[in-house]
Amino acid sequence: MPSNEDPNEAERAPLRSRLVTRSPVPYAWVVLGTAMVTTLATVPGQTVGVSVFLDPIIDDLEVRRSVVSGLYTLGTLTGSLALPFIGRFIDARGPRVAVGVIALAFAVAAAAMSQVTSLVGLAIGFVAIRGLGQGSLGLVSLHAVNLWFVRRRGLAVGITGLGMAIATAFAPALLERLIAGVGWRAGYAWLGAGVAMIALPLGLTFFRERPERYGAQPDGVRTPPASADAPDAPDAPDAPDGAAALPREAAFTAREATRHPAFWTIAGASMTVAALTTGLVFHHFDLVAGSGVDRRAAAAAFVPLGLAVGASNLLAGAAFDRVAPRFLLAGMLVVQAGALAMAAFLQPAWLLAYGVVIGLTQGTSGSVSGAIYATYFGRAHLGAIKGTATTLTVAGTAIGPLLFALGRDLTGGYAPVLLASMVVPLGFALASLTLRPPVESGRSSLDGSTKV
Repeated sequence: MPSNEDPNEAERAPLRSRLVTRSPVPYAWVVLGTAMVTTLATVPGQTVGVSVFLDPIIDDLEVRRSVVSGLYTLGTLTGSLALPFIGRFIDARGPRVAVGVIALAFAVAAAAMSQVTSLVGLAIGFVAIRGLGQGSLGLVSLHAVNLWFVRRRGLAVGITGLGMAIATAFAPALLERLIAGVGWRAGYAWLGAGVAMIALPLGLTFFRERPERYGAQPDGVRTPPASADAPDAPDAPDAPDGAAALPREAAFTAREATRHPAFWTIAGASMTVAALTTGLVFHHFDLVAGSGVDRRAAAAAFVPLGLAVGASNLLAGAAFDRVAPRFLLAGMLVVQAGALAMAAFLQPAWLLAYGVVIGLTQGTSGSVSGAIYATYFGRAHLGAIKGTATTLTVAGTAIGPLLFALGRDLTGGYAPVLLASMVVPLGFALASLTLRPPVESGRSSLDGSTKV
């Protein structure tokens, strides 16, 4: 039976923050805006950023593509192993402390990539930028949003994903120019400096623990100001006048959540999309070159891809608050299979449409996977639960690039492995249609009510 109380919550003293109480806009939206920026700052560790550096690194170190893909896989898998512990650290210390540690370490790791001169150094660099950037910084950003939104969580996660959508649309072309101007090594150094100067101070300044700790309400609902002579109440279960009551929340631990088939269906679907989308993006420039497309045109495909990510983030996020997640998951996986089919027979005339299809898959996955764990399993132990799930997703991003590289080496092209891979998302699409939220009995630690 799941645990229904967070033993630390009742013992914690109420918190006070001038930023929270004096914010000219509901503070949930401040957290969301900050998370958009910190999500965008994960680019140096995201495949959409690494893929632009891939060919210059291969040429500089004089190694085979499959070797670099193998190191990328090794680095991604190794970096993902720390994420369950990072999730528990976020639960214990809060997103504000966690983002300070993570963003600083990520900035150093990105800058250190500029000093790589060997395969060993490249492997270590991949471990660091993947585990800290794509994994940890993205994890703490979404964690903060999930704490501050409940009823409109899907929409909020979708809006947060606009940060990554903007990066996907414009980062490849900008990074191409940066590398052409200063070289790939100095380019990575500049990216590290950007994380240190932007994401680090913003996260430290604006991220906070859950709103109830400050006497505030989730979802940007305004509450009467607290008296200056009395501390803020830690919980506010009753909705203010005119506001709908919050839904009752579960409080599963990570161990309890992972015992439910729902967790593994969601994680498997997310891992599949992560693996296959990352494989397509990682080898994008090489894959489209086989269709006679040059690097500049190939980079231009990321613009519709990013726009599609942004649009599907918003649409899927808004739909998540109204539609059963299983339908969104199944649709996302069918579109993923379509992207693989398009890539297998890619023609220059399809390039922009191909980018849109990948973007639809990526954006929908970001919104659904970003919100569903908190919705199904609660916020009490969200860091640990999402840490475990993110480990699997990041592991998927490691498998895809290596799978496609090996397929290319063995068959002389990408088409056979792309077509064979379609079986996996179609299988998970069928499994997703059976998805149901786990049932919890007892009292929720967040609203004190009984679930029936």
